[in-house]
Amino acid sequence: MGEEPSVDPAVAAAFLSLYERALPEVYGYVVKRCGEASTAEDITSETFLAAVRALQQGDVVTIGVPWLIGTARHKLADHWRTTARTERLQSALESEHVEEEDPWDVTLDRVRAHDVLHVLGDHHRSALTLRYVDGLPVPEVAGLLGRTVHAKEALLVRARNAFRIAYEGGGVGA
Repeated sequence: MGEEPSVDPAVAAAFLSLYERALPEVYGYVVKRCGEASTAEDITSETFLAAVRALQQGDVVTIGVPWLIGTARHKLADHWRTTARTERLQSALESEHVEEEDPWDVTLDRVRAHDVLHVLGDHHRSALTLRYVDGLPVPEVAGLLGRTVHAKEALLVRARNAFRIAYEGGGVGA
């Protein structure tokens, strides 16, 4: 058997403290977005396992609540992609004829929208996620991303346009 990498006991104690503080926040973040307790529990577990792996590799400085939330966001996106692929496969197997959706339908397909978000650049994805998924006001988004409010508004306009083009173009999730 392979030997487990050792972690400094002080680092392990600090991580345990972080875990106790951050668990409700990370779980709350995930369950709010996926709506299923069991899925949220799995994604939260995967998030903290990723943190443990990072600690074992010596990445001690960067691990905190923002790192955990960012990791959870990525794990959730992975979950949505997997779910979308499974649903598309099931749909294709169940039906030989798939009705075309009205491209001007007001309601976005949630899974496809998340797929589109994933293919956008990091700056567009973070701006749209913070503003429309997390519901933060533009000044707070600007502060979190280290930009002025006017620069953030311009970035949001570009990000919305990029999202619309990718979503309507059918290149993602279609």
